[in-house]
Amino acid sequence: MKKLALLFAGLALFATTTTACKDDENTAPEVPLVGTWQPLTEVRTEVDTNGDGVSDQIVYSTCQQQGRWVFKENSSGTRTTFEESGLPVTCTQTSNRTFSYIYDKGAKTIEIKYQGTVVSDKGKITRLDADAMNLMIEDKTDPTVFKTVTYSFKRIPQ
Repeated sequence: MKKLALLFAGLALFATTTTACKDDENTAPEVPLVGTWQPLTEVRTEVDTNGDGVSDQIVYSTCQQQGRWVFKENSSGTRTTFEESGLPVTCTQTSNRTFSYIYDKGAKTIEIKYQGTVVSDKGKITRLDADAMNLMIEDKTDPTVFKTVTYSFKRIPQ
C-alpha cells in the first residue's frame, strides 16, 4: 500500500512539473514583425542541382545601413535604400519602395509585394526577436538553381 501511495505521489509530482514547463513555454511574449528595421548584412546563396553551391556575405557600409525597412500594422510598408556615389563620395538615397505583405506567424512565412511589380518576393523569417530579424527571400525563377538572399536587421526603437 505504501508503494502504491509513493507511486501516485511520484506521478502527481511528475505531472505537475511537466504541466508547469508547458505553461512557461506558452507564456513567452510574442515579438511583432511590425516596426522599423535597419539592414546590416545580406547573405546570397546559390546551390545547383548537382549540390554545388556558394554563399557570399555582404556587410553593409555605414551609408547602406541608413536604409530602413518599415513594416506597418496594416500589412503595408516601405523599403528605403542608400548607396555611396560620386566624387567626393556622398551617401544618397537610391530608392523608396512601397510594399504590402502577408506574414504567417505560425509558419513564419512572408510574402512581400512591391508596388508596380507583378511577382512578389516569398520567403521566411528565420529569426525574430526584440532586437534582431533575419529575413530569407527565395528566388525560384530557375528550377535548376536554389537561390536565397538572407537579410539581417537590427530593430530601430521608436
